[in-house]
Amino acid sequence: MTERHSTAMDNKGLFTALHNVCDDAIAALSGEPSTLHGEPARRLIETMTRVREHARGLEPVVTGLTAIYHHFDFDPQVPANGYRSLVKVVRSCIFYIIQKGRYVSNNCHNIFFRAAHNATEMEAYCSALCQLRALLYLAQQLLQDNEQGNLYFQGEGGLSQRFMQEYASLHKACFYGRCLGFQFSPAIRPFLQTVVISLVSFGENYKKHQSMIGMAASSFFTSGKYVVDPELRGAEFERIIQNLDMPFWKSFWNLTETELLSGLASITSNPVRVNRTLSVPPVSFKLPLTSDPNLSVTISPPVAHCGPGPVHMRLISHELREGQESEELLAFSRTEGTPMSLSRGLFSKPSPLSPWLLVHFHGGGFVAQTSKSHENYLKSWSQDLNVPILSVDYSLAPEAPFPRALEECFYAYCWALKHCHLLGSTGERVCLAGDSAVGNLCITVSMRALSYGVRVPDGIMVAYPATLLTTFASPSRLLTLIDPMLPLSVLSKCLSAYAGTEPWVGVSQEEGGAENTDSTQGVSGWFQSLLDPNKSPTVQRSASDTALSSSSSDAAVSGRDPPRSQTCQDLTSEGNKGADTGRLSSNENKHSTASSSPPSGTPPPASGGSSQQPGIEEYPDGFQPLRSEQLAHLTMHNSPISKNPYVSPLLAPDSMLKGLPPVHIVASALDAMLDDSVMFAKRLRSLNQPVTLSVVEDLPHGFLSLLQLSKETQEASNICMERIREVFAQRGPPSANHGQEPGKTNQNVASPVEGASQEKELPTGGWTRKIEDEELAA
Repeated sequence: MTERHSTAMDNKGLFTALHNVCDDAIAALSGEPSTLHGEPARRLIETMTRVREHARGLEPVVTGLTAIYHHFDFDPQVPANGYRSLVKVVRSCIFYIIQKGRYVSNNCHNIFFRAAHNATEMEAYCSALCQLRALLYLAQQLLQDNEQGNLYFQGEGGLSQRFMQEYASLHKACFYGRCLGFQFSPAIRPFLQTVVISLVSFGENYKKHQSMIGMAASSFFTSGKYVVDPELRGAEFERIIQNLDMPFWKSFWNLTETELLSGLASITSNPVRVNRTLSVPPVSFKLPLTSDPNLSVTISPPVAHCGPGPVHMRLISHELREGQESEELLAFSRTEGTPMSLSRGLFSKPSPLSPWLLVHFHGGGFVAQTSKSHENYLKSWSQDLNVPILSVDYSLAPEAPFPRALEECFYAYCWALKHCHLLGSTGERVCLAGDSAVGNLCITVSMRALSYGVRVPDGIMVAYPATLLTTFASPSRLLTLIDPMLPLSVLSKCLSAYAGTEPWVGVSQEEGGAENTDSTQGVSGWFQSLLDPNKSPTVQRSASDTALSSSSSDAAVSGRDPPRSQTCQDLTSEGNKGADTGRLSSNENKHSTASSSPPSGTPPPASGGSSQQPGIEEYPDGFQPLRSEQLAHLTMHNSPISKNPYVSPLLAPDSMLKGLPPVHIVASALDAMLDDSVMFAKRLRSLNQPVTLSVVEDLPHGFLSLLQLSKETQEASNICMERIREVFAQRGPPSANHGQEPGKTNQNVASPVEGASQEKELPTGGWTRKIEDEELAA
């Protein structure tokens, strides 16, 4: 209570200071000496007047949100959710305006005062404040329509559709020009500026050159104008994300894979004795069941969409350990970096096997990068944790949509369990780790291990994960309007590409449209081909269709036809049932029932915000935000795939989440995916599942890749590393008594009910339990 009263007083003092600064600046600029500055002085007066008007509209909204946002926290020790984040961003903007306003009022009579520069800067922040005001009004409507404690608007229509339309038309350039990254730590802002300048320069030269080197070189020479002209930079960045081309976005982020940039990253990263790329052929193998080690289950290689193919991985180890130099492992090795990475250890005795093994899935929005781009922090973890790390290079969307990546990651995890001695580990303790969208895969791989009856990992560490791959609106997702690392257009395209609901996302009709027509089938077509017994399948049967069996019943199982139609029908009903049991709130069942069949239609194109959906109020007090000159092309794909438990684990039924290992979530307070972390942690806690949530301040999405950029990112990486260390050291339910990281994070833990059994029973006559494999197609 004291904290809330203190925050309310802080808000009152903040807005009082803002009003005073506006009055002082207007008075100072209206004086006789201000005529020296002419037009810039007039612009400053008009801008400060507009700021004052925005402040009057914002104060009651900020005060109202501050009074209630604690209801949406994970618990009092972890004060974090999207409503808090929005208020924090607004306060950061106001703080800067106050600082700049005081400078203007104190120095406007100085002969060296740069009136035009200060007018332009103040106009940019006034525009940012205007757009943030619009976001707070949308957040207010979320509060009115959602149940207490629920951060998501449940359903594609209504507010979710309104937000998509508003994003399409709202002006965003101010957040990518002079105001770029104002909400983040000052140490991060130069990096963000470099990213944005690089992207707009790359965009100017995209398609002008055949080679990546040519595009990069030309981008370097054209970047100067974007350095000296923030307005041009912001406008060009907005143009790119308004008309997002997914191949372009993939090409840009894959620049980190080039030899030049990866070589520079290797120079600055910690040296390791082993950095070997592996290619595991698509061969089936068996793993024992946890309920009865005398029985086994066949792990089949991934086949979805692309057919059987090798799974690529990277082994990183600070020390050379037994097994890592074996001929058996060398048989899986690829050529990249092999001789050099092992040469230091050839003449030294290998260290003994580690009792620990870390299996890692890299981030990249399901569509970009490989383990090479993440070597920087993986090498640091391997050294500090003294553990071998196996990072999986899963196939990327949209060429290989869901469930290909899940199949490959599950296959790699099971392969690591069986061959841990080759990786330098006894496999006594195994942890899964991943960041960004692919933190999702750490959770779903564990869910799949439960359904198969094989050993689940001893713990999971996920950083800023995506646990809800739908277009549901939430307060933290409103931040996609201002986030240069995760704009909504990028987020929606990545999620659609993974779900297979876009025909080779972002490819223009002029190029590549014809050759990619087969890929338009995506997951929806693949699923339909399974449902239709009269239609010849276009892809091979997924590993998820492989029945669990003991060694004694293999022949009997293989003699039966795969029950594709029946299991898929069962799955469809279970998916609808799962939306009820795994609901976010008590009224979600209404939405689930209404959407038991695939919803049809997409929202109409945004019309500058003038069109309102039924039940959606206009902006109050005649307020209208700034609009973009051209609309973003955003569509809401209402595919049931996005609600599949293996795509959106937040929507999974209780039965699929019970039995998960301890989950450690590390999120950022300013990340658009924050609410995914908060709601998933709440969900696990409601099931008495062990879970911790740690929230770092002032860092953007993807902070793990910025390990060496600042002290803050290093501390955030250390928090992730400590959660992994807890998994390796834990010998029972995690302790609820964890210390808070001073000044940087908030975290807390929920422990499971003692004695909860995780074993599965094998009925007589063979394994007859329906596995949740077929749910991959629900």
